[in-house]
Amino acid sequence: MHVSLYSQALVSQAPESLIAPNERFDKDHDLLLLFYDCKTDVDDLHSAAAFTTLSSNREYASLSYHAVAGTYGIQEGLYVPPETLFELAFGDNWSDAHADFSNASDEVSLIAKRTLEQGGNVWIAEAGQSDFTAEVVKKIQVLLPDLNTRERIHVVQHSDWNEEVTSPESLAFVKQNTAYYKIPDGNVVGNGTPGFRSPNYTKWEKRIKDPHLKQIWELAVELGNEYNGKEGRYDNEAVSAGGLDFSDTSEVCWILGLEKIKDTKKFFKRFGK
Repeated sequence: MHVSLYSQALVSQAPESLIAPNERFDKDHDLLLLFYDCKTDVDDLHSAAAFTTLSSNREYASLSYHAVAGTYGIQEGLYVPPETLFELAFGDNWSDAHADFSNASDEVSLIAKRTLEQGGNVWIAEAGQSDFTAEVVKKIQVLLPDLNTRERIHVVQHSDWNEEVTSPESLAFVKQNTAYYKIPDGNVVGNGTPGFRSPNYTKWEKRIKDPHLKQIWELAVELGNEYNGKEGRYDNEAVSAGGLDFSDTSEVCWILGLEKIKDTKKFFKRFGK
């Protein structure tokens, strides 16, 4: 989400290990949940396209995931409608929390329940706030009352601003009831996680060869340009400059053990083919 003065001031220093090796994502058994707030920054549009690019790679063909739009907290401002993009990128594999918060949290909790019952863990990449996460975890606790959610549900957050505009009770609940990881901000290059906010990067069209992925990126960029800074929405300077911002994808890379990908150029070099 937004770039804070704190994140801009971060020095180039790799973070200490936050997680034991035996707790990393198991792509044969675990579930990856992608929670996009889409309010009011358009970076979620680029992030959705970036995730689709990554997950289209043969190495991640078996990846089990589900996306959710509208997982925003208490921030003000207008929503960035992602429906056409999410339908193109995710097909039926997404839920709409903006249209129906309760139904979306029901859907996601049941999807998570299946993975948990089969022995897998759940990993949540919070490209937004923790309010929706809190609701999902509460419903899982009802569905599986004997489950230790602090061991089996992992939440990854990279943004100070996202935490600041989460309702305090939801943030406290998630931190107390899940394995919560705060990683270095994905808007910054050289801090130990990928930096995917790139105002000067325009070569994605040359890198993306697959026609379907190119269509997804074209729509993501088109919608981003349409809504960026409009009607009081956040003005993402990287997007205004004609570049890309898929900074929320840094969480996905960290979860999948790809945190050594340095920046946008390296991302497309690896996954653009």
